[in-house]
Amino acid sequence: MTTAHTEESPAPSRASQDTYPVLAEVWRGDFLESVHHGSVVVLDADGNAALTAGPVAAPVYPRSSNKPLQTVGMLRAGLGLDGALLALACASHSGETFHLDGVRRILAGAGLTEDALQCTAALPIGTESQPAHLAAGLGPSRITMNCSGKHAAMLATCVAAGWSVQDYLDPHHPLQLALREALEDLAGEKSTAVGVDGCGAPLFSLTLTGLARAFATIATAPAGSHEARVAAAMNAHPEYVGGTGRDVTTLMQAVPGAVAKDGAEGVYALALPDGSAVALKIADGGQRPRPVVMTAALRHIGVDVDADPRLSALATAPVLGHGEPVGSVRPSAALDLRTPAPTPRPR
Repeated sequence: MTTAHTEESPAPSRASQDTYPVLAEVWRGDFLESVHHGSVVVLDADGNAALTAGPVAAPVYPRSSNKPLQTVGMLRAGLGLDGALLALACASHSGETFHLDGVRRILAGAGLTEDALQCTAALPIGTESQPAHLAAGLGPSRITMNCSGKHAAMLATCVAAGWSVQDYLDPHHPLQLALREALEDLAGEKSTAVGVDGCGAPLFSLTLTGLARAFATIATAPAGSHEARVAAAMNAHPEYVGGTGRDVTTLMQAVPGAVAKDGAEGVYALALPDGSAVALKIADGGQRPRPVVMTAALRHIGVDVDADPRLSALATAPVLGHGEPVGSVRPSAALDLRTPAPTPRPR
């Protein structure tokens, strides 16, 4: 990913690698094979920190976890979506047929076609949709790129607001300025760095604490507000936010009222209707420990992970040997590990 800093903002300070605590451990049998460092903040319903680990006040790129915030900004600018199509605007979708049909519907509603999309061409990311796409002899395309729902909604917003569509990815375009303003408003802080996301759209930094605050604002917003429309769409249509078998979809299906969004480079954010919230980043950018750490953090805001098999299945991730589970990725003691780890074998 190419990044750049805005002229008006100084380059943000960055936490050194040794400030990140271990959040997840990789156990192969009774042998501690690897660890994942990272940062996590858990806010209680009053917005107070119930748990912090790592530099949660340092800026990060939330990647696709910014999408619900950006979608609020699009609604404020005149976007006219609701329901499944609004959820798709928040999505990193798997490229399933219903996702692609939804993107086309968003574009058609604005009088546009797939040719207007400027996101990076990519294959579907779904474990079922990608093989099917390749088996059909198809290659990377813009509509199958997982951010195409956001891009279609950006274009629809430009049409609704009377803005140009040819340059909608320019960070100085009125659309992007409006999205940055909304993001900063929801997070209660300024974005100190601007980069280019993998899909080509401008990417605005936030702290993990600011990201958690923003999700809490969306999850607790009064009925009828732009924020509440985003929360309601994601709650009602989690399959549009991710897809079949995706952990973010499973999490929202299992936790009533949850607003959750995963992001590249190991980012994850979630909030509940009572205002409690979680934001995390795996320092090495790995995705494998991301749902494990999130599920452990949910315990700190009163979610009974063990009561629902859909959640308990996310509490660890399998480590395979010869194609069979021989160990697990599990949360570290920094997250108040509930299940004791095996005693490390002497080396």
